[in-house]
Order: sequence, then structure tokens, then C-alpha cells
Amino acid sequence: MSDRRDGIPTTSRAVQTPAMIYQIFYDEKTRGTNDRGFLQLDNAANDRPDWSEYWPIRNFFLNNELDDDVHYGFLSPKFKMKTGLDAQTVHDFVASATDHDVIAFSPFFDQAAFAVNIFEQAAAQHEGIFPVFQNAFALFNPHIDVASLVMSSTQTIFCNYFTAKKPFWARWFALCEVLFAECENEGSALSKKMTAGVRHSGTFNPAKVFIVERMASYILTTESGWKVKTYDPFDLPYSPAALAGFRSELCVLDALKIAFRETRRPQYIAEFQKVRADILDRLQSRS
Repeated sequence: MSDRRDGIPTTSRAVQTPAMIYQIFYDEKTRGTNDRGFLQLDNAANDRPDWSEYWPIRNFFLNNELDDDVHYGFLSPKFKMKTGLDAQTVHDFVASATDHDVIAFSPFFDQAAFAVNIFEQAAAQHEGIFPVFQNAFALFNPHIDVASLVMSSTQTIFCNYFTAKKPFWARWFALCEVLFAECENEGSALSKKMTAGVRHSGTFNPAKVFIVERMASYILTTESGWKVKTYDPFDLPYSPAALAGFRSELCVLDALKIAFRETRRPQYIAEFQKVRADILDRLQSRS
């Protein structure tokens, strides 16, 4: 397990409030449809669309100093569509958990429960991306085996839908900047892999975008000491995948992963694999 690290570069100071939760906008349309209960983060220039949401978040960190006891969040324009949550609900939940380092609002419990981890989940969605994950996260730990990481719903965060205090964002940003520097090095073999397009929703996006989206989950899984609170995943939307219909079994899968992470007893993962195999068999029998 690694220790936390501080050190977000800063040039000016943000206004202090209990929570500063931003929703990114890319044009007047997204600015108009964003929830006005969130602060608005301007990315209309969209100078580096290849970095998607990391670009405006990065610019924020480079130009603002974070207060120690404030929760910060950076949400996409699709936050309400994917979670069903409005700004007031988010602010109320954050206010109830200000003693936590990270507060997650992650939808798609079925995807989090069914996969061993968020990297396996991505591999099923984006063909060919798994080796890129392995090579990218080896930048931080040359001995890492991302396939062996077990993530329950407590460690799994989709879409960067979370708020966090300065120490966690500092750690997140430090690791993301390692990725950023590697990707900007055009002579790097790994850069070519991370900047190559992978299929996503009928189009192609650079693999690096999906790596950044999984950074928070990686940190929560591999580092101890972070205090996390999750919005009840059973009250958030499931994915449209057929496996979402196995709600009782998905609860068992997640519980088995939680038990394994607490005890490290391999019997829990063995049972997890049995339950998952049964779900797959039943899905295949329907087709």
C-alpha cells in the first residue's frame, strides 16, 4: 500500500465554500442544460478535445489553490442523465459526509459488481484496451498486475463522478500528470498506445481518456487510509446491459468482493467466480 502525496500546482486562490462542485460546459447548449445548482467550469474553447474532461480539470488545478477542508467535484454535462441526481441532492449528501476524503456518486452498480475490477469492465467495452491499462499503471508500480486487483462498489467510480478534498485530488492529479507527460512524449511507445483510439459508443476515443477515468478507482484500491462514502448505488441507475436484471446475484457478487478485500481469503473470490459463471450461463441460455 502506498502513502498519500500532496502537491497540486497553484497560482491563485479559490473562494472557500463547504463544497465547490463544478459542471463542465463545452458550448452554450451544454451551459444552458447544465444544472445551475453547480458552479460552471468553462471549456468552450476545448483546446485539447483529445483529453476530454481532463483538460478543463487540469487547467483548474494549474490555476487555483484548493482549500484543505472543501470538497471539490468536476462533473460532466451528462451527470443528471447518468445518475438522476440534481445539484441539491448532491450538495445535501456531501454536507452529510464532510469528514470523508472522497464522496462517490457512481451509477451502474451492475457493471461494478459483475466485473472483478474496473479494468476488466472496460476491457469488455473497449476492445484491446486491457494491455494499455497494464502498461500505463506500471508507470506508477512496475510490479502491478491490474487483472488481480479486486474492486467492490466502494472502490469503483465511473465517469469521475465524485467529490474529494485536496489531499485526494493532489494524489489523483500527480498520477494523471505522469500519464499526461508520457502521452505528450510522441517518441514513447507507450504514448502511441495511450493516444490510439478505442471504440466507444459507436465512435473512437483515445485510450488515455479511459485511463484517467479509472484513476480514482486505482487509488482507492491500491492505497490505504482514504475515507470514502458512496451514495447508495441501489438508488442510482443500472446500465442497460442484460446482466442488470440479476439484482440479487449482483448484490452477492459485490458482497463477496467486499469480504475478500476485508479478509483476503481466496474462498470469497472462488465463490464470486461461481456465481458469476452461473449468471453467464443463464444469459447464454436466453440468447
